[in-house]
Amino acid sequence: MQNRIVLHFIDGKIMKGFTDNFFPNKNLFHVRDKDNGTATEIDLLKLKGIFFVKSFEGNRNYKERTDTERMGIGKKIQVRFKDGETLIGYTSGYSPERSGFFTFPSDAGSNTERVFVLKNSTEDIRFI
Repeated sequence: MQNRIVLHFIDGKIMKGFTDNFFPNKNLFHVRDKDNGTATEIDLLKLKGIFFVKSFEGNRNYKERTDTERMGIGKKIQVRFKDGETLIGYTSGYSPERSGFFTFPSDAGSNTERVFVLKNSTEDIRFI
């Protein structure tokens, strides 16, 4: 299955494309560029997060809510990245021993379906 993803690199670069070989326990995977189809090997450790999205365009006018409650997708968590961005969502897979974990947005209407957060790019992780 082709996953539509937006990669956020630690250095601030963003790349949009498709992958069918991302696995959280492997450091390398491939992304096909959304525009030209060029395949690029990605080193997981250079990433801040992998955003699995419904569409590449999204809706710039949509105001995502963080005050909503979602059941059945884990505990509410707040992630603060080293670059100052804060992500609030839900996770059932966070473990301090793992290099990364999935979060699901607080707002079911979000363009983001889930995010794989790389722990080395975070400053603070807490359950809220």
